[in-house]
Amino acid sequence: MELDKIEEKDLRMGIANQVVFAETLEKLAASNKNVMVVTSDSRGSGKLVPFGEKYPNQIVEVGIAEQNLVGVAAGLASAGKKPFAVSPACFITARALEQIKNDVAYSDNPVVLVGISAGVSYGALGTTHHSLHDYAVLRAINNISILAPADNFETEQAVHYAAAADKPIYIRLGKKPMPFLNEVDAKFEFGKGRTVREGKDLVFIATGETVYPALSAANELEEKHGIKSTVVSMHTIKPLDTELLDDLAAYGVPIVTVEEHMVNGGLGEACASHLMQKRHHVPFVMVGIPDEYTVTGSQVEIFNYYGISKDGLYCLGKEMLSN
Repeated sequence: MELDKIEEKDLRMGIANQVVFAETLEKLAASNKNVMVVTSDSRGSGKLVPFGEKYPNQIVEVGIAEQNLVGVAAGLASAGKKPFAVSPACFITARALEQIKNDVAYSDNPVVLVGISAGVSYGALGTTHHSLHDYAVLRAINNISILAPADNFETEQAVHYAAAADKPIYIRLGKKPMPFLNEVDAKFEFGKGRTVREGKDLVFIATGETVYPALSAANELEEKHGIKSTVVSMHTIKPLDTELLDDLAAYGVPIVTVEEHMVNGGLGEACASHLMQKRHHVPFVMVGIPDEYTVTGSQVEIFNYYGISKDGLYCLGKEMLSN
């Protein structure tokens, strides 16, 4: 199967990425007693109840206290453990930001911060539970990498990478089942975007749970209009794959970035900054949440409202090429 021939019917449905995270962590903990989990009353939502039952000496529950969560994880890391600090993304990257900056990043403690139920996964619970700021705030902190896997394959690979890495890492995970994007020649490399579809009429650069709607839109654009699009899963937000960006810009075609995040400070602005500095002159559009508090609704409804859906991206791609 060629990369430019992947259809939705060819995609095998997986499970939620945060379930894959928990299952992968169980396997790692079985062979490495230094692997630890620190949670903030999030065993249930983080799918970590089985982990706690199997490895009660490798899990620490701090309660609803995210600042303490990060501090304890940093202490474990400084003592030679490999802690995964797990909490809803909205809380761990906001309430505990000072501890992330000082105890983890500045102190160079190899903590893996895991933000579950990220983006607008919590839907109608609203702004208090949405994490549309996490890329932006963590991009502004030195010495921390940001990963946002798109499917189960990328999630498993990201967890293995983080477990072996001797540095601070943030992994952002959603909670809905995701299809496998490309099981042909599947490859995950930290700091390198993963091309899941190839074409030279249009480019979609997406991350996390927005990669699938981008791929679906690309399929429909080719089916209805013969428009062939490249779709990239930019699973590593920081450090950004600037070499791939240069290659994509060399096509001289419109580039669309797609993210479940504010356009302020996110993937789109990171890409735009590099393209401008390198003086790449290509049409460029950032799709995400604008500078406003979101409408109330489910994740699907919010995606539809802000054009992050398959239909929204299809219409945008068609419009950009017609102009």
